[in-house]
Amino acid sequence: MKSRNLILGALAVALPGLLLGCGGSGPVDGAGALPGIPYACQSGTASEASQLRIYQVMVESFVDGDSAVGHGTGYGTSHHQGDLKGILDSLDYIQSLGMNAIWLTPVFDSKPLEGQDHWADRLDATGYYATDYFAIDPRFGSMAQAKELVDQAHARGMYVFFDGVFGHHKDNVMPSPTGKKPVGGSNPVRYPESLPFYQEVAEYWIKTLKIDGWRLDQAYQVPPEAWQQIRQTVDETSRSVTYRNAEGEAVHPLGYLVAEIWNNENYINQTGYGPEGMPALCSAFDFPVRYRLVETFAVNENSQGGKGGNWLAQGMALHSLYPSHAQPNLMLGNHDLVRFGDLLQRGKIAEPEDEAYWQRHKAVMSFLAAYSGPIMLYYGDEIGDEVPDFADKAPDSTCAVMGLCDDHVARSSAKIEGVTAVLNARQSDLKAYVTRLMALRASHPALYEGDRISVLANEQVYVDRKEKGTDTLIYMVSTTEETAHWPLTTGELGSAGELTDLMTGERFTPSAGKYEIPLNGFEARFLALELPVSPVLAKAEAGTALKGSGRMARCDLPDAAETGPVNETLFVVGDFTDSGWKHVARRQLSYKGLNLYQVITSEQAGSFRMQYASKDWSPQYTAEGLELTPGQAAVLTTGSYGKDTSALLPAAGRYVWSLQFDAQGQPEQVMVSQCD
Repeated sequence: MKSRNLILGALAVALPGLLLGCGGSGPVDGAGALPGIPYACQSGTASEASQLRIYQVMVESFVDGDSAVGHGTGYGTSHHQGDLKGILDSLDYIQSLGMNAIWLTPVFDSKPLEGQDHWADRLDATGYYATDYFAIDPRFGSMAQAKELVDQAHARGMYVFFDGVFGHHKDNVMPSPTGKKPVGGSNPVRYPESLPFYQEVAEYWIKTLKIDGWRLDQAYQVPPEAWQQIRQTVDETSRSVTYRNAEGEAVHPLGYLVAEIWNNENYINQTGYGPEGMPALCSAFDFPVRYRLVETFAVNENSQGGKGGNWLAQGMALHSLYPSHAQPNLMLGNHDLVRFGDLLQRGKIAEPEDEAYWQRHKAVMSFLAAYSGPIMLYYGDEIGDEVPDFADKAPDSTCAVMGLCDDHVARSSAKIEGVTAVLNARQSDLKAYVTRLMALRASHPALYEGDRISVLANEQVYVDRKEKGTDTLIYMVSTTEETAHWPLTTGELGSAGELTDLMTGERFTPSAGKYEIPLNGFEARFLALELPVSPVLAKAEAGTALKGSGRMARCDLPDAAETGPVNETLFVVGDFTDSGWKHVARRQLSYKGLNLYQVITSEQAGSFRMQYASKDWSPQYTAEGLELTPGQAAVLTTGSYGKDTSALLPAAGRYVWSLQFDAQGQPEQVMVSQCD
């Protein structure tokens, strides 16, 4: 099958085991941690966490359930009157979707400073700069309502997670009940001195309300060794209390922690997961795959898209960069990202009145349902919500006042059926589809914690085989608007009998060792195997050599005595862990003569995004098509904000970055090539 993804072949050679899914339950339970001594991720927590279907609520923008409270201001386009009563009123709806957990953005008291301006008032409404970590913001409701919310959710079989801001606070932060306070600045605080305060915060709410864990805001602000100790505090506190679940059984709070680290796999490892054998955190949001997901079925926030199933498979394969204890959590959107519906419109792909708008929503939702590990759904995703009259980026100078900045435009008023809204036919249809997906996921361990084998991935389709115990499924989704019939062999699927589509009931019988499976544009199928057998794994195809040829690939060129045609000093600037989008000396290009500029760097294996720019970002260059394959020259063109080049480096090592210009300083070619 010559359409098979070549990049994955190269990855499989460079990184053994890359075609399998991410690490699942991690090491065996640990006894305890002292500084420098590992405290293992708890296998029981990991097993339960893989089944999480989390519904995120941005409290101030969600539902106005009590007209007597509310901030009345905030970022985004909502009513800004959301409260705990509104979430209580929506529990039946959330449960009806098949979600089994709720994440609330911060609900702690954010007291205004005397004379603060309206921007500070808006920030208070988000909850992300708290004053009193041990009190509920009265503009959201009361402690009694918070307790009622947690108790009612537990009675419905749903977990509740609070939002932990353990790296920064409002300048007027109050001491804990035992007199502790954070130490150092307000953003960020200083560790390890601040650790006792935040351990008390983590412990207090588990004991007081019996919450099931924390989403960790800007987790990179807290050092990994402190996360290990906070995690141990959460585990021990969770084991010390119980509540009654939906079956009336006494259970401990889950004790799940999930980190927000908005970066690539290597940076998430460095600041969140920690190294193999020395776990810091055990779960983090899968931002890398989220971006690949929207770039495949829509565009990202910078209008880049048009990718295929191979782009998705490459991202999933990069999970092998994580340590074995890592448990990525996939989401489509959140309160800081643009809604998928608005990204479809930004990319000039589809409008809400178009069928393609809804079919693409179903495609991305199917991918979430088929993901091994916990998943998160942002409120409104289930009905294809969007912000009317918003698609293009609003001007930076006015977007905050308009409520249309990219990092908060999704904070729109919630449309909750039977509570705040009557859904139209297409919204209802998508909601029903999502509900079926969540039920399917809940009943199939192969989906939420199955081992994954990539069967086929190209520009038109993505196909995985998922297996957990006796549960074996094939997940496939079209990544194009075209209808196709995909011939898949019994050997590569590991199937000796019929396949049954669990959504439609269709059955497929092999003929001459092949299944012919039709797939409409952006359609997904979940196929149960009647007789699973061991799959015949295809040999990884040889990928493109990492070392190029010609002068641009040479790593031994001396610096030239003369100056080159580009007046400004250029740097390779990107999301590398040693620089983080900063211009650093080790990534400064030198002139080699004949209009060529180079720098040699030591790189980790992974996928990186970058541009080539002076310190003031003028000039600024990127690869045409925004992709760079090691060892291959690409056209170099003028760049701009968001026009980042993506480069997959399958193996760690020394690489030379080369930029070729003409005699007038006009960009011609770019290459990255591995050195000997």
